Amino acid sequence: MKKKSFVWHPNTQMNEWKSFDEIVTAKGMWLIDSKGNKILDAVGSMWCNVWGHSKPELIKAIVNQSKKLQHSSMFNLTHESAEKLAEKLVRFSPGMHKVFYSDNGSSAMEIALKLALQYWQNTGEKQKSKIITLENGYHGDTFGAMSVGYVPQFFGNFKKQLFPTLQIPTPNKYRIPKGYTYSDYQIYCLDKIETQLSKDNKIAAFVMESGAQVAGGVLIYPKNFQKKIKKLCKKYNVLLILDEIATGFGRLGSMLQYTEQKSIPDIVAYGKMLTGGYLTLAATLSSKKVYDSFIGEFNDRKHLFHGHTYTGNPIACAVSLENLNLYQKDNLIKKIQKKSKVFEKYYEEIAKLESVGDIRHKGMLMGIELVSNKKKKTPIRSKKSINKIFFEEGKNHGIYLRTLGNIVMLVPPLAISEKDLDFLLKRTIKTIKSAQKQVF
Repeated sequence: MKKKSFVWHPNTQMNEWKSFDEIVTAKGMWLIDSKGNKILDAVGSMWCNVWGHSKPELIKAIVNQSKKLQHSSMFNLTHESAEKLAEKLVRFSPGMHKVFYSDNGSSAMEIALKLALQYWQNTGEKQKSKIITLENGYHGDTFGAMSVGYVPQFFGNFKKQLFPTLQIPTPNKYRIPKGYTYSDYQIYCLDKIETQLSKDNKIAAFVMESGAQVAGGVLIYPKNFQKKIKKLCKKYNVLLILDEIATGFGRLGSMLQYTEQKSIPDIVAYGKMLTGGYLTLAATLSSKKVYDSFIGEFNDRKHLFHGHTYTGNPIACAVSLENLNLYQKDNLIKKIQKKSKVFEKYYEEIAKLESVGDIRHKGMLMGIELVSNKKKKTPIRSKKSINKIFFEEGKNHGIYLRTLGNIVMLVPPLAISEKDLDFLLKRTIKTIKSAQKQVF
């Protein structure tokens, strides 16, 4: 008889599942369940795992710090791990000056929004209260994050409770409106941004994921698109907030996407891979200009009214420091750039599959869009959850997969070997072949 579970699982129609596989241990890139089955972690424990599981150096950092200081509030206090990590983050983040810690990516983005909106209050331009974003973006599941990353199929139930934003279309090479070339449509999107910024002096900030939209289906921005948005923000005196929670720290092949995109922001959010995927920690960094606007006398009430119980948790900061040291020691970014080419070997084979409409890839991220009609590019539909079908078929082929809508997401641990990456791609192809039989 199975033990009754009291857990409510995320993003899950619980009625579809009789039970859930129990993971009891993990080693390297592999998860091992209670029956001894091994499955390759193809989603990097929801996009956060860097080195695989049971990395000795990270475990040692956690153990050592837990012996000294497990947690201490940062309200009126500080500690060594938080100080060292903040200094390290600022030093490799061009244009950034201060670090505000939180527990997760959604919180980091909430902080970014509060910083941007209060900046204009503090500097006397109180009319600046609007936020402009890209359509199809995703920034988390809390209310502010849902507002700036509004995805109807995710958040439609909460639309009336969200604050309004101005949304601009995102260039998607696979789905260009009729009558446009890809180049034309990029110009159209940028022109819409400039028109909005030029006519409305109430816009406080432009918010976008850095380098690509991940949860929105792995939409890689065209060259110079983000750089041009930065220039427009500067021209019209609007703050640029970049979300590097899923795209930074090597996922797209560079340590920071904003340096590759030549678009230094006013505020940037980090998360997911910050600790190597071992503990929960996020950080919101701001420029000196933004930080300085919060400095004044106590009665000016310019300071940031925000805080978390576990802000700057010492154990999380310690493991993050060791994680970032390993990036340098292992020369991880160069290795990612080399391994990224393994994905390219399988483009043709994946593209030939009956249900595959498009493949989008950069660094250690791939999105495979499933369609029911290649010519019409009709997104694949199913009465059953596509995610459940692909999870079960993936498990049958030895890989842990999740889909987002009709997109198969491959987001493996960054340090995955070429051998394991080959295994992942071959088994993904087998999974799609067997899953499409159930969907069509």
